Amino acid sequence: MMFMTSKCSFIFFLFSVTLFSSGCKDDNGPIINPRNFEDVIKVDGLNRTFIVNLPPKYENDNGNFPLVIGLHGTGGNAIQFEKDYFFSRMADNAGFIAVYPNGVQSNGKLGIRTWNAGTCCDYAMKENIDDVKFISDLIDKLVTDYRVDPKRVYVTGMSNGGMMAYRLASEIPDQVAAIAAVSGTMVYNAPATQVRSIPILHLHSLIDKIVPYDGGRNALGYYFPPIDSVLTVWSERNHCQSDIQIIDKPEYKLSIWKNEFDVPVIVHYATKDGGHSWPGGNKVRPGADPPSKAIDANTLIWDFFKKHTLP
Repeated sequence: MMFMTSKCSFIFFLFSVTLFSSGCKDDNGPIINPRNFEDVIKVDGLNRTFIVNLPPKYENDNGNFPLVIGLHGTGGNAIQFEKDYFFSRMADNAGFIAVYPNGVQSNGKLGIRTWNAGTCCDYAMKENIDDVKFISDLIDKLVTDYRVDPKRVYVTGMSNGGMMAYRLASEIPDQVAAIAAVSGTMVYNAPATQVRSIPILHLHSLIDKIVPYDGGRNALGYYFPPIDSVLTVWSERNHCQSDIQIIDKPEYKLSIWKNEFDVPVIVHYATKDGGHSWPGGNKVRPGADPPSKAIDANTLIWDFFKKHTLP
């Protein structure tokens, strides 16, 4: 297939204006990476944009590739997720396709982008934007347009993006092989039964104040359930064994739930440093929490994902 290209664009990120170029420039104009480009899909009358990053071996390898969809947090966007979390570097090295969708933009002055994950967050929730349909349609498009293995489609997300990943696990488990939530939680009233087990990796700091680990309301007034209760619910939905393997280290606490076949289907790292941030990533803005140094999110996410496929 022919590669597509994208135009350079200005983005407004949270409280600062940042100029971001999709490539370096020479005397002949911008140099565009043909493996990394923006595309658009229309869903419910809205133009929904996303960035595609194809691994270096895509052009010469005729096989199908795993797909990881990365969902930004409130106030972030596709470019920010890719840049601050170094996720395309991991994708290129590991050989999977990475796609970064944009949440809908609010009509306020800041134009903050969010996902409708249930009871959070902001514009997408208030306008009842059907982000489940967006991601479902996006997966279908990507499987059609690129050499994506439909049995190896994964979703990860930061904060509100992690909340959206939980909702997708509940609503489209036939399209998503596994999810990974970073500094997020479940804010969606999922159906009582789960049609199949959904492997879950959850990374969270014990000192996160934006999405408090022990639950409660944050400074913006949003209520979040405790992480332990969310994982307990999912251990029941995934028919996990009652015994939990716990490894308590000075830097983090690791909890593992196994299914009836003794396969780890829920893995949780609770770090004792960091905060509301992506472990191993950049500090996204002045005043933001520093990323945890105890773990590297990208490595843990891919190591977890590659062990799971859809039946």
